Parts: sequence; structure tokens; C-alpha cells
Amino acid sequence: MSRIAYLGPEGTFTEEALRLLEPGAERLPSATVTAALNAVRSGDADAAVVPLENSLEGGITTTLDEFAWGEPLLITAELLLPVRFSLLVRPDTGLAHIKRVYTHPAAITQCRGFLNRELADAVVVSAPSTAAAAQEVSLPGSPYDAAIAARIAGEHYGLVELMDDVGDRSDTVTRFVRVTRPGALPEPTGSDRTTLVVFLADDHPGALLEMLTEFSVRGVNLSRIESRPTGQGIGRYFFHFDLEGHVADARVGEAIAGLHRICGEVRFLGSYPRADGMAPSVKRGTTDPDFAGAQEWLDRIRAGRV
Repeated sequence: MSRIAYLGPEGTFTEEALRLLEPGAERLPSATVTAALNAVRSGDADAAVVPLENSLEGGITTTLDEFAWGEPLLITAELLLPVRFSLLVRPDTGLAHIKRVYTHPAAITQCRGFLNRELADAVVVSAPSTAAAAQEVSLPGSPYDAAIAARIAGEHYGLVELMDDVGDRSDTVTRFVRVTRPGALPEPTGSDRTTLVVFLADDHPGALLEMLTEFSVRGVNLSRIESRPTGQGIGRYFFHFDLEGHVADARVGEAIAGLHRICGEVRFLGSYPRADGMAPSVKRGTTDPDFAGAQEWLDRIRAGRV
């Protein structure tokens, strides 16, 4: 049985994602994303499941920074989880009884319309996580009357789902990734994603364009690019890239090699199957046979067989 660390406590959306990715795994709740990833690095866990980005909030900065600065890890799978918030209460609590609501700041942002409409007079207090909010509300004598959290949190802590799907948008999705220590990569499927962290060699005009050109000239489509501060002064950043394709694809491998030539550091975070199953659109001249044919032609020229 695999031992999988995840962002806890029990009842988080991350646990829900883990249950879908690894149904039979032993689940190890961790207090933070860093703690979950460090459990993998130390060997205390075989893998970790952590959030990477949200369709409303963008990248999860703690996860992005941990991948950039911590001991190298490898993403081996991803999951897109629809985020459905529930209003959880103790038994026999009605909407009119709710005076104080406890939940995570991200949930406050994503449920603001509901709170203003249904609980305009209630005080809303920030919690460390939605699961921690549900756990607190379940305690005897809790100062809070309700939590906004995942339905799974109510199951863990004996709360009743008073209202479901209370988020302002029903199409909100969080992307979770399964992370292991470096090792063999998942085989190419034809519908893959590759993730990188890239540091500039130096800051100069056109530096970002130079990086993007390595992808563009080889027909590699980017699905995400985010900048994060290096901490070495204002205006100094490194970059996270998600790109379509597998490092085994010639166009992707050559683009990454090109980045390695011009950048200060390229950290490869993995090539793995896309959760949405979408295959990339490969333009003319950038297929594997195209690259192989061009190399054969160049080899003949270098050998004098013109």
C-alpha cells in the first residue's frame, strides 16, 4: 500500500483529490504543503498530493515556490477537481441561527456573493483551512455556528450539510498534482503536459522573449506561465511553465535543451498525462519524424554527401 502525504487536516479538498488519484493509499495528512513534500523527500511518504493552481485564484504560491527552491521532486500525475463548497452546521442549526461563519480566505472570496445574499449579518472569520474550520465548528462550545468547506469535511466531523454548492461560480476547478522523488517518467500518452521552473542567467532586454522563442520556433504550446520573485530584490523573477507534450517528444526535448543553453537554471518538474485528455495540435515541421528527417539531412551534409 502506498503512503501518500497530503495537505490536511482530514476533510480538505486535497484529501478528496487524493482519494480519486490513489483510492487504496494510506493517507497521511500534513499541516502544510511544505510538510507534505518534505515527507516525500525524507522517504516518510511514497508520494504527496498538493494543489498547484485554481481556475479563479491562479497558482498556489506555496507549491510553486517549494518546487523552485526545495530538493527536486517529480510530478507524475494531475487531477482537475471541481470545487463545490457546502455550508456545514451542527445538527439542529438553521440558517437563521448562523451568526459567525468560519472558513478559509479562498472560500470567502469564492463564496462572497452567497454570504452577502444569505448571511449578510453574519461575521465571517478566516480559518487555516476549510477542513480546520469544519473541525472547529464541530467542537462543543465552538464560537462559530457554521463552516464553509468541502462536503467530505462534514462527513469527517459529524456536521450537517445545510446548503450545497454555495460558491459564486459552479465551474471553479482546482488542479492537484501527485509528486514523487525523481525516478522513471510516465510513458508518453499523446496527451501529456510538461512542467518546468526556469531562472534567467541575467536580467536584460528581451530575456523573456528569448525563452518564449525556444518554444515558439519548435511549435510547443504553453498552457501556463507564471512569474515568481526570487527574493533577491525588486524586479528579479523566475518563471513556471506548463507546456503541451512530453519531454520524449522531439519538439519538447529540443525546446528544453534550448532553454538550458541560455538560462541560468532549468528545473524539470515532470512530463505526465493531462487530466483533461486533450492532445496538442502539432504544426507542420515539428513532428518527431520531421526532426529526425532534418537531423539525417544535416548528418549527410556534415559527411560530405550533398
